[in-house]
Amino acid sequence: MSQRPAPLTGIRVLDLTRVLAGPWCTQNLADLGAEVIKIERPGTGDDTRAWGPPYLKDENGADTTEAAYYLSANRNKYSVALDIATPRGAEVVRQLARQSDIFVENFKVGGLRKYGLDYESLKAENPGLIYCSITGFGQTGPYASRPGYDFMIQAMGGLMSITGERDDLPGGGPQKAGVAVADLMTGMYSTVGILAALHERSRSGLGQHIDMALLDCQVAMLANQNLNYMTSGVAPRRAGNAHQNLVPYQVFASSDGHLIVAVGNDSQFRNYCRVIGMPELAQDPRFSTNPARVKNRNELVPILAARMAEGARDHWLAELEAAGVPAGPINTLDQVYQDPHVLARQMRRELPHPTAGKAPIAASPLKFSDSPVQYRRPAPLLGEHTREVLSQRLGLTDAEIEALSAGK
Repeated sequence: MSQRPAPLTGIRVLDLTRVLAGPWCTQNLADLGAEVIKIERPGTGDDTRAWGPPYLKDENGADTTEAAYYLSANRNKYSVALDIATPRGAEVVRQLARQSDIFVENFKVGGLRKYGLDYESLKAENPGLIYCSITGFGQTGPYASRPGYDFMIQAMGGLMSITGERDDLPGGGPQKAGVAVADLMTGMYSTVGILAALHERSRSGLGQHIDMALLDCQVAMLANQNLNYMTSGVAPRRAGNAHQNLVPYQVFASSDGHLIVAVGNDSQFRNYCRVIGMPELAQDPRFSTNPARVKNRNELVPILAARMAEGARDHWLAELEAAGVPAGPINTLDQVYQDPHVLARQMRRELPHPTAGKAPIAASPLKFSDSPVQYRRPAPLLGEHTREVLSQRLGLTDAEIEALSAGK
């Protein structure tokens, strides 16, 4: 059976985003087969082009000008360099928007209106356009005009209040996550919203405006912690690597390293106790059920920690796996990409690159049986496709393209 085209083949996306939340969304769409045209400021482009080192290295090991950060969120896209602040530049973007299915932007609220690139202006010319705006705080509300950055959103949205070691322990205090999760989750929610609007358009024939806010997404993604608060009236606090609702579900030190144990039910706890040679703990009424273990966490965990410290990490991991108890090592990224399962799932790939010869990518986790994700091209050089896109999509002449590149 021959493969079917990628799911979004034939869909055109106009991408006026930069940094991470918006580019993450449009990279998802590009991976799914959409044609994504990224509009960038001539000379500088997306802010993250300058967010190095590290930079992609060429075949001789020398740095190129391509920042790793930019590469992480912009594969499979076309780059068109033009200045939307000029009348002609804005008109070219409007022409492209008339031919597009999706328009994604992360300018400040109202920032595109002066260029005639706001939703109402483009809707008048293309009623089927799905227009997604990504901002820190959304299009409405008292903070709508504020700029929003992932770090501050992690703080304002509650994530840092539940991330990090307890205040009364060494190293205690609020911590941000190791990656920009507010940006990434907003990009993912934006992808979901766009795909839903695309499906709805197949019935109504009409596009719509999607209002995405980093703060909304950060609050929503707290999931069970939200309901822990709403049902109890008590705000959850930092618990380090422990789980608020499950015990034991945390990091343990072994005699030669660390591992995580993630007991999700009472049957797993009985198996865990058997593996560590303490089956009596599973019969103790203080610990026999998860609610009891959560209530008596401070009594149980020191007993388990002392026992785990007596054995080697790999010994515990092998025994726990054999017993069906979820457990795993704490890998560094070099160990992640050497893991046989990660290798088998092909999560690291390479694409040809015009200046480096080849460029690594972290693969999409989306795996389709018959219309797979596509890896067509690496993140583009600034303006790499300006001539191709504007001549083929809009019929502009070389002279017109040169004038646009010069900001005229």
